[in-house]
Amino acid sequence: MHPFRLLTVLVITLVIVLPVSLQAQAQTGGQWNEYDDVFEDGARHANVWQWGWTGIYGTSLAVNAYQSSEASDADDRFDARVGVVKSALAVAGMLTDRQPHPAALAEYERLKASGDLSGVQALGLQLAQAERERRGWGARVSSLVVNGVAGAVIAADGRESDGAINFATGMLVNELQIWSQPNQASSAINRFQPANLSLGPMTIPGEYALHVTPQQLGATWRY
Repeated sequence: MHPFRLLTVLVITLVIVLPVSLQAQAQTGGQWNEYDDVFEDGARHANVWQWGWTGIYGTSLAVNAYQSSEASDADDRFDARVGVVKSALAVAGMLTDRQPHPAALAEYERLKASGDLSGVQALGLQLAQAERERRGWGARVSSLVVNGVAGAVIAADGRESDGAINFATGMLVNELQIWSQPNQASSAINRFQPANLSLGPMTIPGEYALHVTPQQLGATWRY
């Protein structure tokens, strides 16, 4: 081939291939940034949530313990004793049922160091599933039992309305606890999900994102 034609072919090849390569690198960097946000923000939120609610229940335990012996009214002392049991169980639950996000962040950093993007994607899906389970009805069973028994005990003391209030208040606090949990992975799940694009014998790994708005429904695929 004539040297000038060879040089022209090389220049054209570089012009075509180099932008594609840079675009792929930029997209990969953008993916890591998105995953950084999900796992790092999730772990940070989980730690604040864990210690915040532990502090709330610990304070409630201390107040109820004091009121159980020092309150001037007999009914208040009785209710405080019930509150001691509820708060103690809540504190124990916070200490034993840890959020999965800090452990997921440690695993993410390991996978990121090895460049295992598919492993990170799978980890994100697992974390999102754990978040959904922690917001499911199963997460309300123990609270329903504890608050139901506490309300029934107070009602059996001849104060049905106080028992009902105790039950409703306990369930409301539990709902606040559940819905204040971190959900970064669940929120991000529609922004990037693993997908493969098949073009004849060739398969290109990538991700797709769903876009849902009141005006339109669409999807985007990227490699």
